[in-house]
Amino acid sequence: EEIQRETAYPDGKVEKVLKNGCHLIFFPNGTWKKVGSDGKTITVTFFNGDVKQVMPDQTVIYYYADAKTTHTTYSDGLEVLQFSNGQIEKHYPDGKKEITFPDQTIKNLFTDGQEESIFPDGTIVRIQRDGSKTIEFNNGQRELHTSEFKRREYPDGTVKTVYVNGQQETKYVTGRVRVKDKDGNIIMDTKL
Repeated sequence: EEIQRETAYPDGKVEKVLKNGCHLIFFPNGTWKKVGSDGKTITVTFFNGDVKQVMPDQTVIYYYADAKTTHTTYSDGLEVLQFSNGQIEKHYPDGKKEITFPDQTIKNLFTDGQEESIFPDGTIVRIQRDGSKTIEFNNGQRELHTSEFKRREYPDGTVKTVYVNGQQETKYVTGRVRVKDKDGNIIMDTKL
């Protein structure tokens, strides 16, 4: 672009005004700033390779050169971090966070302490504030983990519970109940 005016300042800064209305400001440390002809689009390229862009809608995009990470802050408060390994984090103004991992697993962290992970195969894991965990598998099975037991529910209605003491209880859809001790010995079986 053609230069309309160039000014050198005593501190070593040089400002160039281009005919298209853009302003370029060069600092002695190697950092430079470009102010677009609209006066609202600003790009600062730092001496270390970092780049900060301010868009007309006040969106701020900051690229960290060393980490190869982009941090975008939108005017509504949403922040999006994009890492070089493909991980993307969204930090919402209400405190919720959504992380998409390189394998496309999505983890949601809610402000009340609950977590939800959705895996590429369709499995969903939900963790409550009390530490209990629910796992929904893509084959229709479901597991519940608490401090007292682990329970698996099968699509046919069968429910198998393993307690912390090792005892197992299986309830079948037919009404049959089988209980085993921690060593796997049957201690009760109600065959109907």
